[in-house]
Amino acid sequence: MAGSATKYSHRLMWGRMPSCARLLTALAGTAQTRPGGLTTRRRLATCPTVLLALACASMAADLPHRLDYLIDSNPLAQHANVGIHVVDLKSGKSLYGRNENRLFLPASNLKLFTSALALQKLGPDYRFTTRLIRESAGDIVLAGSGDPSLNGRAYPYQRDASLGPGLASIEDLADQAVTAGLREVKGDVIGDDRLYPWSPYPPSWTQDDAIHESGAPVSALSVADNIVNIAISPGSAAGDPAKLTLEPRLEYFAIDNRITTAAGAGFAEIQVSRLPGARQILLSGTMRLKAGSVREQVGVDDPALYSAYALQEALTRRGVLVRGHPAARHRSPETKYVAPEGETLAVRISPPLSQILQLLDKVSENLHAELMLGAAGGLDGLNSFLSSIGGGPRDSRIDDGSGLSRNDQVTPKLMTRLLAHMYKTNNRDAWIAMLPVGGDDGTLSKRLCCSAGARRIHAKTGTLARSIALSGYAESKTHGWLAFSIFVNNFAAPASEIQAWIDKIALTLTE
Repeated sequence: MAGSATKYSHRLMWGRMPSCARLLTALAGTAQTRPGGLTTRRRLATCPTVLLALACASMAADLPHRLDYLIDSNPLAQHANVGIHVVDLKSGKSLYGRNENRLFLPASNLKLFTSALALQKLGPDYRFTTRLIRESAGDIVLAGSGDPSLNGRAYPYQRDASLGPGLASIEDLADQAVTAGLREVKGDVIGDDRLYPWSPYPPSWTQDDAIHESGAPVSALSVADNIVNIAISPGSAAGDPAKLTLEPRLEYFAIDNRITTAAGAGFAEIQVSRLPGARQILLSGTMRLKAGSVREQVGVDDPALYSAYALQEALTRRGVLVRGHPAARHRSPETKYVAPEGETLAVRISPPLSQILQLLDKVSENLHAELMLGAAGGLDGLNSFLSSIGGGPRDSRIDDGSGLSRNDQVTPKLMTRLLAHMYKTNNRDAWIAMLPVGGDDGTLSKRLCCSAGARRIHAKTGTLARSIALSGYAESKTHGWLAFSIFVNNFAAPASEIQAWIDKIALTLTE
C-alpha cells in the first residue's frame, strides 16, 4: 500500500511539472550508478542536463520576443492602445510589460477588483438574509439585504443551466408568510431598499445602459435581476401587431406595442424606449412573418417598488386580503439607515458568497458586481483594499463595481498585482474557480476553443465599445502559473478580430 501511494504521488508531481522540468528529471533518471563510485552517473547526466537547462532558460527568455512579434507584426496594433503585463507567480518577477503603467479602460475586467474585495472582506461562506416583516402599524415590509440571488439562476454556476422563474424567491416568501398565519395586510406592501442609499445608476452610465439588462438599476432589494424579459414573435398575418410574452408575468409596466408584422423572412428591426420617470415601455419596428421570436430585456425603473408589486400579487393569489397598496422605501446618502422592526413572517437566505461571485465572474453579471461592491464597503472600501495591496492613486480611477462606467481606468500592472495577491491567499482555490475557463465555460466558452492550451487559461473577459480586455492566469509549460493582463483600447477593427488577437497572446503564455 505504501509503495502504491508513493507511485501515485510521483505521478501527480510529474503531471504538474513544467515540460523542461520533466525532461531534466527524465535525463537525470537515465544515469545509473556503477559499483565503485558516482562518477559515471555524473558524467552521463551532466552534459545533457546542462544543455537542456540552458535550452529551458532560452525558452523563458524568448517569451518577450514572441509577445513582441505577436503585437508588432499585427496591423491591429497600429490603430489601438495596447497594455500588457505578465508576472511569474512563483518568483514574483515581471516577465513582460508593454505600457503596463498606463491607464486603460478595463470594461468588465474591473469585476476582478470587486470580486476580490468581497471575497476577502466577507469570506466565501457569507450569506445574505432577506426578511419579510409585519410592522405594528399594519404594513408588511420586504427588507432588502443587498442579495443579488433573488432570481431564477442556478447556484453554483452551471454552464448549460436555463434561467428559471425570476420571482421564485418572492413565491417562497409568500408561502412562508401564509404558513405563518398571514391572512390580511391592514396596511401597504412595501419594498424597502434603504440598506443602501438610493443611487440606481453609477456615474457615466448612459441612458441607453439604463434601458437594457446591462444597466439594470442597483438596489439593495433586487428581484429577477431587475429586468423584464419581453419575447416578441410575429403576428398571424402581415400587418398584424407582433405578439408579446412577458417574464416575469407581472402587470407593472404599461407597454405600447407598435411593432408590426411584415411579409417574408428577414431580421427583426425593433426599437425599445422607456419614458423617464414613468412605468411605460414603447416598442416599435417590424417583425418578419417567417422570422422566429426575439427577446428584449428591459430594466425596471424602481426595483423596490417592483418587488412590492410582485409580493402583493403573490399574496393575493394565496387568498391574503391586502387593504393597502404596493410602495417603496428609499433613503438618501445623508440619511442614516434604520432597519424596520416588527414580527418576522418569512426569511430567505442566499447561497454562499463564493457561489454568487462565481456566477458574477463566469457570466459577467453587472448587477451582481454592483451589489457586491455595496456589501463590501463601496468605492471607499475598494480603494482602501487596492491601497493595501500596493496600488496607488495613479494606478486607478474607479466609478463603479462592474466596469460599465466609461470613467473607469486601471493599469495592467495593478491588475496583475491583484491577481498575484489573490493567488497567495487562503481563498486561492475558490478565487480561481470563479474565473471562466478557456473554451469551456462562462464568457470564454466559445473562445480559445481550438487550442490544446485553452483550458490552461483561467481569465475574466471585458468588452465595451472601445475596450477589449482579458486578465487572469495561464498555466505555462515553462514557467508554471502566470498572472497576466491584456488591455486593448480605442481600436478600429471589429471586436471579434481584437478578441482573436488577444486569445493568441494569452495562448502564447501557456507554451
